[in-house]
Amino acid sequence: MKRRGIHFRLLLAGFLLISATTIVLGYMGVKISHQFVQTRFEERMRFLARYLALNAELGILIDERNMLERLAENLLSEKDVVQVTIFNRFEEPLADKSRKATGRLSVVQVPVLLKEMQDESRLFQWQTGDGDGERIIGTVEITYTTEGINRLLGTMKSRFIWIAVTVAALSVFIFYFISRSLVAPVSRLAHAARQVAGGNLTLRVKADTSLPETRELSLAFNAMLDSIEESQKALETAHQRMLRQKMLAEMGKFSMMIAHEVKNPLSIIKSSLDVLKKDHDGLTDDMLVGFIEDEIRRLNRLIEDFLMFSRPAEPAFRSVDVHAMLQECLIRIELQTGEGVSIEHHIPDEPLPLAVDPDLLVRSFSNIIKNAIESDGRNNHICVRSCHNGKSWSVEISDQGCGIAPEHLEKIFEPFFTTRAKGTGLGLAFTAQVIKAHGGHIYARNGAEKGAVFRVEIPVNHRKEWLTETRETLENFETADESV
Repeated sequence: MKRRGIHFRLLLAGFLLISATTIVLGYMGVKISHQFVQTRFEERMRFLARYLALNAELGILIDERNMLERLAENLLSEKDVVQVTIFNRFEEPLADKSRKATGRLSVVQVPVLLKEMQDESRLFQWQTGDGDGERIIGTVEITYTTEGINRLLGTMKSRFIWIAVTVAALSVFIFYFISRSLVAPVSRLAHAARQVAGGNLTLRVKADTSLPETRELSLAFNAMLDSIEESQKALETAHQRMLRQKMLAEMGKFSMMIAHEVKNPLSIIKSSLDVLKKDHDGLTDDMLVGFIEDEIRRLNRLIEDFLMFSRPAEPAFRSVDVHAMLQECLIRIELQTGEGVSIEHHIPDEPLPLAVDPDLLVRSFSNIIKNAIESDGRNNHICVRSCHNGKSWSVEISDQGCGIAPEHLEKIFEPFFTTRAKGTGLGLAFTAQVIKAHGGHIYARNGAEKGAVFRVEIPVNHRKEWLTETRETLENFETADESV
């Protein structure tokens, strides 16, 4: 059997309580009203009987039956009176008037008293005998029907029932909305909890403002979801970091293997080629020899990139004018690339001394700028802007190339991710590693019209500390080095 919810239970309890209270109050009200009306009705009949007895005193004394019959007829005109009888002191009827009636009948009798006055003659004392100041000279008997009062009481009872039912229904209706306002926030929380159990951790419930208790419950529920989401993000970050450390450790082993197994033979090949070129002058201008030299340099650069990324050197921080450092880096790149590439720079002339590693930063900026040059061939236009806001030093590098595919924006700083056939995917990864070591951040986006924009931000007052992942990388590399 399905258990009823709190809303049904509150509504049922309210209905039973309100109904019981209404029934009890209605019963007591009908009972009290019945007694009150009936008592007042009987008092009215006694009042009519006393009034008739007072008026019939003289008629009984002088035995005037016509007068007594007129009095009886007058009283018979009352709605509920069905019979009026007047007796003398010997219980002989002197007047008797009646009419047809239905329903239950009741009788009220009142004695007719003779009051003795100071100037009253003692002539009638023989008729009444010895006595006190009051003498009974007759009796008035009134018979009345209770059908009218019963109809009145029935009408009152039915009205009380209808009023009780209306009050109970209205109370239940009001209590329904009150109960609903209490249960609705709990129901919303239960529904939200089921969605969260299904994996929707971004869900948040609206804080209920009708009651402070439900509002506190909603806020506590949202705080719990925030904590769960933060814990999950931290767990995912830790998992990604572990995967990254494992990858770097494997790359360290691979790099050492390359260093031992490839770099030395490659050096021998390069030296042998140089000797052959000296011995045979005709080989100097040979196209095939040029191809061999280019491939040797490319392989050597690839090995150096592997070694540099897998075993990064600890930054040697010292105070350097970063504006002058950046200008020298741009001049050197312009000399290396030659014609066909224009580099526009907006670097302030005033010095900006910061504690940085100039060698690592120059290599990092060179990687970004070289990627920008290669993005659109040799006729590219590069723009470099530098600014300082007192808290951080920012450098923005933009090009006029084809930009970055939206699905690649979040991957370009990952190791080994590249879209070029001959690329290693380590240049931007190394740059991001160096910027992080300086406590900064690097961002990439597409320009408003075309091209890509890289922005580097380095805080002015950063401390000299490595990231935990870098230290773990060094430890993993040392372990790999020992195994090799």
